[in-house]
Amino acid sequence: MKVLAINGSPRKNGNTHLLLEAVLAPLTQAGWEGEILQIGGKSIHGCRACNLCLERKDKSCGSGKDVFNGVFEKMLAADAIVLGSPTYFSDVTTEMKALIDRSGFVAMANGSALASKIGAAVVAVRRGGATHAFDTMNHLFFISQMIVPGSTYWNMGYGREPGQVSSDAEALRNMNHLGQAIDWLGKAVLKSGSPYPIRKSGEA
Repeated sequence: MKVLAINGSPRKNGNTHLLLEAVLAPLTQAGWEGEILQIGGKSIHGCRACNLCLERKDKSCGSGKDVFNGVFEKMLAADAIVLGSPTYFSDVTTEMKALIDRSGFVAMANGSALASKIGAAVVAVRRGGATHAFDTMNHLFFISQMIVPGSTYWNMGYGREPGQVSSDAEALRNMNHLGQAIDWLGKAVLKSGSPYPIRKSGEA
């Protein structure tokens, strides 16, 4: 099984990266193929409402030549997707929001292409706004018919300077538990084939 962690922080090895690593650790130990993909600081624009994805239905975005299509291809290949972002003005980074808007729309345009995948969100925060950022990322999972596992608390870690979340013991325990929950859920989904009957977009 494959798990893709997407880092929306422009700090490649900052606190968000450390939290994502903590989630992936029990998964790779359990035999999952894991990857952390950096989108923070890279060129990725928001949805331009061109509707080319609706016309072409080729599981890609026809607007622009940025990194999106390569990222979305990896999302489609993954069994579980973990989105990670620092908190910018009580929300996710612009790169993460662009990914959410475009991947959600392209998925809907292609018969709910992300349905039945596992989705989890992770937030790094200095002090306030993490719950809003956490909520923003979860919206993608809910509208895409994905499966969202719970953990021991909201998936957030506290720290300002790079590396400070390593001192947040509760956050690290939560991330480890989240990774274990994804592993358990992934194996349960694989065993059953599908946790519930998926109704594709446009079906009554």
